[in-house]
Amino acid sequence: MSGIPDRDPDDPTAHPPAAAAGSPPSDDGPPGDGGHPAGDGRQTDAGRAPRLSLLALGDRAGSALSVVAWIASLVGMGVVAISLTGARDPLARWLFAVGLVLLALGLLAAALSQTRERLRRPSLPFRGPSPVLAFGVVVLVTLLATLIVLVPLGALGVDPGGPLGTTVSLVVTTLVFLGVVRLLVVDTGALTWGEMGLSRRPGAAAADLAAGALIAVPVVVVEIALVSLLVAFAGTPASPLPPAASPSALVLDLVSAAVLAPIGEEVFFRGYTTTAWARAVGARAAIVRGALFFSFAHIATLLATSSSTGVAAAAAQFVALLPAGLALGWVFLRRRSLFASIGLHGTYNGLIVLIAFLATGARG
Repeated sequence: MSGIPDRDPDDPTAHPPAAAAGSPPSDDGPPGDGGHPAGDGRQTDAGRAPRLSLLALGDRAGSALSVVAWIASLVGMGVVAISLTGARDPLARWLFAVGLVLLALGLLAAALSQTRERLRRPSLPFRGPSPVLAFGVVVLVTLLATLIVLVPLGALGVDPGGPLGTTVSLVVTTLVFLGVVRLLVVDTGALTWGEMGLSRRPGAAAADLAAGALIAVPVVVVEIALVSLLVAFAGTPASPLPPAASPSALVLDLVSAAVLAPIGEEVFFRGYTTTAWARAVGARAAIVRGALFFSFAHIATLLATSSSTGVAAAAAQFVALLPAGLALGWVFLRRRSLFASIGLHGTYNGLIVLIAFLATGARG
């Protein structure tokens, strides 16, 4: 896309210069300048033990984590498979939950192990975990946390698929997104919050939010035109939110779509994922990859949570989300600010919710 260089040395997404061959990484510089902040877990000399050193076997960092990852993932998949054979048995539900816990632990250990290995290679443009692997952790932890929260609410009469249940689910999802990025990316030293576009003064952040909001209007127009074409071939794309049948339900949908979802998703898909890929493959490729990943993640979640969503409708939704994904990646890298993509994402979602509400009222 025009105006986005593949690599800009002043861009927070640009990777730090590689260390000279044979020279150890510096331990003095601030985050993002090629140095390593003190206590970030990187082994700089033989006398300093790295973080999680008790989980290292031999001289290979994170090897114990790799063993844990394989064992937990394989056992978890086996337990989930066994639980699915007796879906109506109460014991099967517990086995399913145990399997999910083991799978989540396995993917988490794999992500930490991958990061440990990458941190030992200072020449890599990005030394954190794979965004795809981290997203797997998000999905499993979100599913477990949502079950823990929504089951008691369901016993109290709250519909998990209704506006209130959806809002609660998105609160959980947002917290999981932020927690996973904090644990796997920030706490490991792979990226700082500032490098992910959150280091802005209040005035600059407000300007970025407004700039993103303005871009949302043409993006919504493009999506409406695209959806109109897709309806003829694949039907109406499915909506991840329940229809708002009242003003109170509309308020909950707006909170879910325009506030909660943009914060968690933008931190993960733009702040972390797009920054990582921009360092590794350049800005243009990162925008395209990020848009495809963003659309795929939404469709995978939709298919997993809605048995009524057909494949054709899911494919239509995937295509319809691409313009928004491309615009979000572009405005994030263009303004070097996560607030800009949050402003675009929140306004875009809010407009879609309002249009759907007005259309439902007109039909009624």
